Amino acid sequence: MSMPYKFTFDLSKVSRFFFTEIARIGYQKGLHKKAGRTAQKMIKQFKLQEATGLNVSDAVLLLQDLIELQARNLLEREKFVQTRKRALFLPHCSRKYMDSRCKAIFDSNIPSYICAHCSPDCSVNRAVSVAEKKGYDVYILPGGSCVPKILKTRQYEGVVGVACGEEIRISGETLKELGVAGQAVPLIKNGCANTAFNVETLLKTL
Repeated sequence: MSMPYKFTFDLSKVSRFFFTEIARIGYQKGLHKKAGRTAQKMIKQFKLQEATGLNVSDAVLLLQDLIELQARNLLEREKFVQTRKRALFLPHCSRKYMDSRCKAIFDSNIPSYICAHCSPDCSVNRAVSVAEKKGYDVYILPGGSCVPKILKTRQYEGVVGVACGEEIRISGETLKELGVAGQAVPLIKNGCANTAFNVETLLKTL
């Protein structure tokens, strides 16, 4: 999708335990409404600045968004699993190719790309294939601004979205206003192209 952060990040080289710790803190926040001031500690523990090149303030902002995302997922999970009509929102910038090698067709009426399943090792292709088998309507979006339009016209009960933490937070406000249950999967690498998300995390969320 678009890139609301004023910085880029790549968490693909950070220890996997980092994400386990994020989930644990998010769980605590979801249960107790507070997680403590742990961002600075985690930045040092996982050497986040060295791994990502982020300054302290940007790293703290990123961590806070990730923790908030996990907490919101927990609080919404029970409501989400009871929904039937669901949609999956994927960022078009996570496609393997961003040029003519990607055979996806763009439908400006929705607006969304329609996956042509041209690359077996494309994360978006994998996500689309599994989600459609589970009965999801799938949208590969050029930007987060498309989300409100789709939600207001399609009337989904549940939504799974893949995006950066800040964009998920913004879309979360729209979901709340419309009474739609949401689950979010964060990008582990942002930018305007070649962004990445953990496919296995997404499959567990669907």
